[in-house]
Amino acid sequence: MRIIVADCSAEYSGRLNASLPEARRVILIKADSSCLIFSELGSYKPLNWMAAPCTIKELDVEPDEDIPSDIHQPVKKLRVAADKSSDVLVVSLYHVYSDQDFDLGIDPGLVKDGVEDHLQRYLAEQIERIGEGAKLVRREYPTAIGPVDIMAIDADGTHVAIEIKRNGGIDGVEQLTRYCRLLNRDPLLAPVRGIFAAQTISPQAQVLAKDRGFECLILDYDEMKGTEDDTLRLF
Repeated sequence: MRIIVADCSAEYSGRLNASLPEARRVILIKADSSCLIFSELGSYKPLNWMAAPCTIKELDVEPDEDIPSDIHQPVKKLRVAADKSSDVLVVSLYHVYSDQDFDLGIDPGLVKDGVEDHLQRYLAEQIERIGEGAKLVRREYPTAIGPVDIMAIDADGTHVAIEIKRNGGIDGVEQLTRYCRLLNRDPLLAPVRGIFAAQTISPQAQVLAKDRGFECLILDYDEMKGTEDDTLRLF
């Protein structure tokens, strides 16, 4: 990655036209030639950019002696052209304060903590949280309309379908309803009861779940990871 700090202006032409007047900014040029222009304040998004696939050319600019000396002239231009369209971004550099290259290596990507897959895995490993004597059947239990997050059997031998969300809303309850209706048509599984499990469950979802005969299980993610010793609540 190349990082340039410079007084610059920019002109974007093609499907739309846009311009940036001269100011001190940060220019990022990635390995795929993508070019992004940032200001110090404001949104985290770039002010202007050209995304890959594109081609970048760096051009030195000779001063025009016919232009008065009090008019600022660029010393260099970056021309970034899209490979699949006529879009062009031209960045004029008037004064370069810093111009450095960095090899960032291969990025492993963002690892999200607390997503539904983690909640599903922890609850499957600690299945007795739905009730003493419960046993796991399997995660991602297949059905004709999609997999149920967890299928288990409680201490009474009744099958339990568990739908897991980070933030439980009405849509999640409706999803669990569809699963239970389908599963209860199978005489080898019926009766199947449902549990709606989430880190938070909206009041509306709680009312609907109770109306459908489901239990609501609040999942404390930190406690399930073993970092806290809070009590799981079943209501």
